[in-house]
Amino acid sequence: MTKTFTYDDVVRYLYAETTETENDLIVEALALDNDLMSFYLDSLDIQSQMDKIVRTPSDLTVSKVFKYSQQFSQKRPTALSF
Repeated sequence: MTKTFTYDDVVRYLYAETTETENDLIVEALALDNDLMSFYLDSLDIQSQMDKIVRTPSDLTVSKVFKYSQQFSQKRPTALSF
């Protein structure tokens, strides 16, 4: 019986969330299905672009976080005893 793979399966493969058996079957399906291979290559490109995104908070945001955290005691809570 031939397994039909979906785009969701390809995404799982892309993020290494598939088993070794599934990997082999998905690679075979990619070789036989041009649409699936095209989706895989597009997804691989998108994943690569997303990995390059760097978000840096503004100085104002960092300042507000520090100010908020300074409201709390630096003492650690006492251990619970039973």
